[in-house]
Amino acid sequence: MINVKLKDGSVKGYPEGITVLDIARDISPRLARAAMAGEVDGDVTDLRAQLDRDCSLDILTFDDKNGKKAFWHTSSHIMAQAVKRLFPEAKLAIGPSIDNGFYYDFDVERPFSTDDLDAIEQEMARIVKEDYKLERFELPRTEAIRLMEEMGEPYKVELINDLPEDAVISFYKQGEFVDLCAGPHIMSTGAVKAVKLLSVAGAYWRGSEKNKMLQRIYGVSYPKKSELDEYLAKLEEAKKRDHRKIGKALDLFSILEEGPGFPFFHPKGMIIRNELENFWRKEHTKRGYQEIKTPIILNRDLWVRSGHWDHYQENMYFTRIDDMDFAIKPMNCPGSMLLYKRRIHSYRDFPLRVGELGLVHRHELSGVLHGLMRVRCFTQDDAHIFMLPEQIKDEIIGVIELIDYFYSIFGFKYHVELSTKPEKAMGSDEDWDRATNALKEALEEKNIKYVINEGDGAFYGPKIDFHLEDCLGRTWQCGTIQLDFQMPERFDLTYVGADDEKHRPVMIHRVVFGSIERFIAILTEHFAGAFPVWLAPVQVRIMSITDRSDEYIRELADNFERFGIRVETDLRNEKIGFKIREAQMEKIPYMLIIGDKEVENGTVAVRSRSAGDLGVMSPEGFKARILDEIANKTI
Repeated sequence: MINVKLKDGSVKGYPEGITVLDIARDISPRLARAAMAGEVDGDVTDLRAQLDRDCSLDILTFDDKNGKKAFWHTSSHIMAQAVKRLFPEAKLAIGPSIDNGFYYDFDVERPFSTDDLDAIEQEMARIVKEDYKLERFELPRTEAIRLMEEMGEPYKVELINDLPEDAVISFYKQGEFVDLCAGPHIMSTGAVKAVKLLSVAGAYWRGSEKNKMLQRIYGVSYPKKSELDEYLAKLEEAKKRDHRKIGKALDLFSILEEGPGFPFFHPKGMIIRNELENFWRKEHTKRGYQEIKTPIILNRDLWVRSGHWDHYQENMYFTRIDDMDFAIKPMNCPGSMLLYKRRIHSYRDFPLRVGELGLVHRHELSGVLHGLMRVRCFTQDDAHIFMLPEQIKDEIIGVIELIDYFYSIFGFKYHVELSTKPEKAMGSDEDWDRATNALKEALEEKNIKYVINEGDGAFYGPKIDFHLEDCLGRTWQCGTIQLDFQMPERFDLTYVGADDEKHRPVMIHRVVFGSIERFIAILTEHFAGAFPVWLAPVQVRIMSITDRSDEYIRELADNFERFGIRVETDLRNEKIGFKIREAQMEKIPYMLIIGDKEVENGTVAVRSRSAGDLGVMSPEGFKARILDEIANKTI
């Protein structure tokens, strides 16, 4: 017998060799029907996996992140099987699950067309109806290679050859289809009730421009058609909210062919940007941060010392000055280290909070560039906190509270992930354990639920990531808190303690917006361009019905502008309905409509972007209303 600890904390005894699915059936037949995979001692596995030791077990459904991954991974195999039926000459590359569905890369003679996608989708429906069981089997390396060679799959042979000598080489079979795969997968193809193939794109094998361009088909699937319909409706809404489309329509920013991945901000876009930065500065000043500015280009020696030269070089840009190597900074932290070292510090100086809105450059492949979401230069709202070891928890809590305040201003909900030591990392296991435990303690003291994201920390330390949720339920990783024992060591940072001896400070790296550019993109899509009044590039447009009101409108505009309200006037000889529709399309929060009656009575007729006609007000009454909304950052 083995003891299995279940999700609710109970421990039950089962015969050795029992499968995860059998335990799900024992718990509840309903749970067994909904089960996608199991999580055994933190490792995700098939429902068909047999348990041979005491362990903890969580049964994963489609509602769980890893349950979805197993479902979507199986869906990618169904798609590959359909492609091989319709295009037998196609060579298989890889087909993983992703955050919102799955894809599979194929080597084919000609690109897939829209008609091809329709045919593949129909063939997938047949495979689902045939309800094939997925069967896992393993082979020794030589037999695995022979099998893939016989099947004419050169990409699979390459993958096998790259596996470690002692690796378990596993395959999954469904009907006539066999694929090299580590799994996990759901039990059968019949569970995939609703599938939609979304798009096709080119993708280099293994992400390298030196390799062949393959065809990548993206898709999504659900256990119920109603869930797929709901997702597709959200997808259509997301297309309407695309920040690239809205940014162009509202004249906020552009990315020109002269600078791919390097955004240009227009006057209206700069207003949004400046408001965000002003808010950032004000709130950081309140919390004891000092603002700095560090150079964009620094020499090679600095980046070697920081570890970026060895661990981040492929993401950097370089230049030569005076016959010496320099790099354009991909991160702000090394510059902060140099400023820290400019003088001797005492333990009484701590915590020392230093912030920078720093422009950084990172090399991104052209294929992944996406509006303001993925660019080659962006401004990080970095801050670095230097502190004593006993101040760690309080400082982390302070940053958590700051990030929570910022996101609440925009109405964002969020969830938290704790990312641990990656495979490529600096420092000892002891330092990493100490840093990781400090982050855990701060989260637990704040009663914040979090999930562990194994191996996804920065190369110099573990981190807390904040994933905010927009109005469509999409999540975006923005804020982060990274605890670092390595940089102070590499830069020989010291302070004089109460004992008059030199000691090593601890430091936190943290961002709130993450990237100003990306955060503007997220806000644009979240609000569909209808920004809150305090962020709106134009807050009020005053419109004339006849030219008799022009002088009164100019006086109103001058009065509002003196109080910092951003005003435009529309004195064109156009019908008022046309002017209102145009302002509505431009997402202007308030429209003031001025005719003879308003001039005579010294009033304004107010129209809201969201609520429509608000009636007649005095100019002072309207001014008080909008200033209150701006001051309180009303959403």
